[in-house]
Amino acid sequence: MPPAEPHAPRRNPYARLFRIPGATAFTIGNLIARLPMGMFSVSAVIMIAGTRGSYALAGAVTATGLAATAVVAPWTARLVDRHGQARIAVPATAIAALGSLALLLCVRYGAPDWTLFAAYAATATTPNTGGMSRARWAHLLKDDERAVHTANSFEQAADELCFMLGPVLAAFLCGALFPEAGTLIGVVLLLTGVLVFAAQRTTEPPPRGRTPHKEKSPLHARGMPTLLAAFLATGAVFGSMEVVTIAYADARGHKAAAGAILALQAAGSCAAGLLYGAVKPSGPPHRRHVLCAVSMAALMTLPLLAATLTGSLLVLAGALLVAGMATAPTMVTGMALIQQRTPEGRLNEGMTLAVTGLLGGIACGSASGGWAVEHLGTAQGYAVPVAAACCALLLSIAQAYATSTPGPRSVRPHAPSAA
Repeated sequence: MPPAEPHAPRRNPYARLFRIPGATAFTIGNLIARLPMGMFSVSAVIMIAGTRGSYALAGAVTATGLAATAVVAPWTARLVDRHGQARIAVPATAIAALGSLALLLCVRYGAPDWTLFAAYAATATTPNTGGMSRARWAHLLKDDERAVHTANSFEQAADELCFMLGPVLAAFLCGALFPEAGTLIGVVLLLTGVLVFAAQRTTEPPPRGRTPHKEKSPLHARGMPTLLAAFLATGAVFGSMEVVTIAYADARGHKAAAGAILALQAAGSCAAGLLYGAVKPSGPPHRRHVLCAVSMAALMTLPLLAATLTGSLLVLAGALLVAGMATAPTMVTGMALIQQRTPEGRLNEGMTLAVTGLLGGIACGSASGGWAVEHLGTAQGYAVPVAAACCALLLSIAQAYATSTPGPRSVRPHAPSAA
């Protein structure tokens, strides 16, 4: 190999990713499809609350969609692994798009409230586009741990960027055009992105197909339940931080500034994710995950200190910017562990389980943050993300211990080797 080739990844490891034929095309399609993920819930809340005059109804509808996604998404991912991304993702996206359009029409024409729940529940078939993209990188870069680390970091930064821009775009469209504009344009973007992504067949992982024997579920992999619980706790950090920040800004008469303050947190996470991906990983992933969780738990104390000691939104914004820098590395190493421990041929399912845990944590964190704000105060509400980050740290330590110590089979020599 020419001596110049190994040095190129050191200068810019991300350039190496996109020299792979087809990588740029599937990434563009995936980013287009992923942007609406940050738009739909905000658009639904604005659309429903604006026409029905009830934030409680809007919140209940979106919570129902989240619960339905938690149930349906792993099954969709299992079908993707078994039959291929293009074959399953396109019809699943079409069903989800019809659900969003049905919600729009039910709101527009004053249908009974129960129809809103039914329509939004149908969007649960939306495939995990981020997971499918990570599965492609894992397929294209197998046996190259550093390149997979860089790809996972890029995908996490893309997640942060989409969830940072999505709500802003949704709020702008619904306000500047008409209440249903965010949902309508989100559907167009989702369909377009998935079609572009699915058209890149040369980079698609081969489908696993049906197997004659019952396969081991990712949930039964060693250390996986504890790792998924850590994702749940990490999601609670995100959900509680969002609710508490909105309440804190509102209590100081600057509710409109909450979006910009939260965007700074996402920007810090996005930048940290890209920097983390440019660094060569050292040590086993479970140890890196613990160290990242330690950093997240420590930095999450900064918003609490800023809110309780200064009462300044500017200081809080700076604290959130710094605190956000620990979340992306934690997520990147967590996804690396998911990829490492998921049984072969079921990677989409394993990563979707992680995303499901994250979404469940966001819902729990939002509820916990809201309770803390109501009963303890807006500044004290920042104790909730600190507590959630500490839980994530303890769970990370537990899963590292569970996977670094000998399993039961190694201490029971009389057990059959096939067990």
